[in-house]
Amino acid sequence: MDARSYKDIRTKAGNTYHTFVVPPKDATKPTLLLVHGFPSTSRDWRNQVPFFLKAGYGVVAPDLLGHGGSDKPSGLQNYAPSKICADLVDILDQCKVGRAVAVGHDWGSIVTSRLASYYPQRFAAFAFLAGGYYPLLAGFDVNTALAFNQEHFQSELFGYWLFLAEDGAKDVVNAHLESMLSIWYTSDAALWKTILSPAGALKTWLQADKKAPLASFITPDEKTRILSDWRKTGMGASLNWYKVMATGLMSKDDEAVDKEKLALPHPVYFAACARDYVCLAEPSAKIVRDFCPKATVETFDTGHWVHLEAPEKLNKALLAWLEKAVGK
Repeated sequence: MDARSYKDIRTKAGNTYHTFVVPPKDATKPTLLLVHGFPSTSRDWRNQVPFFLKAGYGVVAPDLLGHGGSDKPSGLQNYAPSKICADLVDILDQCKVGRAVAVGHDWGSIVTSRLASYYPQRFAAFAFLAGGYYPLLAGFDVNTALAFNQEHFQSELFGYWLFLAEDGAKDVVNAHLESMLSIWYTSDAALWKTILSPAGALKTWLQADKKAPLASFITPDEKTRILSDWRKTGMGASLNWYKVMATGLMSKDDEAVDKEKLALPHPVYFAACARDYVCLAEPSAKIVRDFCPKATVETFDTGHWVHLEAPEKLNKALLAWLEKAVGK
């Protein structure tokens, strides 16, 4: 991704986002708003950006708040999904984007879900990777959800959220950044079953400074770059995304979602990941099918990082869907 294509865009809310911006080469093609997750930046899309630019699409790919070169406010309210969505639409407007398609991964899937809730007319279609469509999280309680997951899936799935939302988590994480990187981007996807899913396990792993084998898409240069970026500012601000969920702010924020319009009439694409042991493929796919009548669901034999692990296959599948959903 060409550094010359990045802009620092200040939104009406006063937040500055470091954003990759290239308009569509083909005026008939929409612009893709690429929304990354944790603990990532817009570089997560390094395999998608050149592919879709070559195909004529525009790209707007921001570092989300708390990540990369964007602002890292300490106030939790800044990370409420409704406010993040308002910022992203403001960025699209400032970039003079017409038709847009939002593509989200991980936490980006939650943000993309709320873009669909609050700004349905602004987007022609939506795509979700690993994490599916989240129709409503009003009333969400982390501990209740963990108990439900244990009962129905024999795994708490996201027990690590409790630790990352603790006030002292940033100190543990910042003291063991290489350990953190290795478990998030491990080549052994099954490790997530025992390190991320059960409450308390991630904290124990980090404090022991354990290392997992790295996925091949994290090259030595990429590893050095990520660790260098994390060491500059620490990861404390990025953990606010978990505090939003654990403190109930997400639940409160979602009270604004129109409960009569949870179904998405737009074309929707969902890339389910067969070896993702946190965002389970089939339960996520069922929600997409139930709420998105124009859904295309495809399952990839990957872990959580489908866009990094199988970029060629995903890019071709996304392009085929886009051409059908919004036109060639």
